[in-house]
Amino acid sequence: MAAINDTESGVDAQTGGGSSVAIALQAAIGGVLMGLANLVPGVSGGTMLLVAGVYDRFIEAVADVTTLRFRRRSLITLVAVAGAAGIAILSLAGPVKSLVVHQRWIAYSLFIGLTLGGAPVVRRLARPVRAFFFAGAVVGLAVMAVMALTGDASRASAPPTALLFFVAGLAGAAAMILPGVSGGYLLLLIGAYVPILGAIDRLKDAISPGGADGVNLAEVVRAAVALAPVGLGVALGIAGVANALRWALDRFRQATLGALMGLLLGAILGLWPFQQARVPIIGEIVKGTQVTAALLPTIPVDDWPVARFAPTAGQVAAAVAMALGGLTLTIVIDRVSATLSARSAGGKAL
Repeated sequence: MAAINDTESGVDAQTGGGSSVAIALQAAIGGVLMGLANLVPGVSGGTMLLVAGVYDRFIEAVADVTTLRFRRRSLITLVAVAGAAGIAILSLAGPVKSLVVHQRWIAYSLFIGLTLGGAPVVRRLARPVRAFFFAGAVVGLAVMAVMALTGDASRASAPPTALLFFVAGLAGAAAMILPGVSGGYLLLLIGAYVPILGAIDRLKDAISPGGADGVNLAEVVRAAVALAPVGLGVALGIAGVANALRWALDRFRQATLGALMGLLLGAILGLWPFQQARVPIIGEIVKGTQVTAALLPTIPVDDWPVARFAPTAGQVAAAVAMALGGLTLTIVIDRVSATLSARSAGGKAL
């Protein structure tokens, strides 16, 4: 694939290259939203990068670094996105988790608005819109519809093999980059959710100094070796998906952006707001484990299954208000990003 220089990429056509401060601010906005998305089940970080208008630039940055092209703009973008996402996760994990567990409908209503706000951003990137854009949108929307209809039917865990963990890493990497795709759902789908969590728990237990024997180095090594294929899959998946997306955006921009639009709009299918956690039933499968009377008290609330409920008129009105609030927020973010882009390009409007 031909190298993308500083004046030819689709990103630069939108940003004019950009100053370091403007690039960092836009990427940081996307990073904060991405961090928040990672705290909410069913919401994709890629969706929030689209909402913030930095998705194209992020994909190019990942592709650059993974092909050993260390350009200033790419490094600034990745550091700003990763740093802002990390700060958002560390500082807001508790409040957001509590909101999702106890008032899921409020969080989902807000993210429906945020997600829908990304649609004008994608459409602007695709201007002038052609037939291939709509064809790609249909395909992307169909993929999300199938995922929504299949639900969480595949919660059973598969044998914890190296191949399973490697594939899980690839799936997780795709979810990090593709808008609308939930990483947790993909891991459940391939049966890797419980085995990976189990391996992580074993690693945490092994490195905990609180036990009678202190840190269990042998168990640390075994757990690390077991998780190594996940890390390899994530690294290769991020590099592969990012480079594939950049290639597709370069050569089939309309169809690719259309598919991203379909994934974006389809993401709201899994965000029906009026659902809440319920107490597990004896005998059902939760996170790959059959619930027993002895196990039931040990299951944390955030692992409880969710069930839909009939909302009151007040809840419906509040949900609509929250969605409109999220949509308004994305419009503001889009205008801020456009202003930053115009200033960094020497006053040239988007």
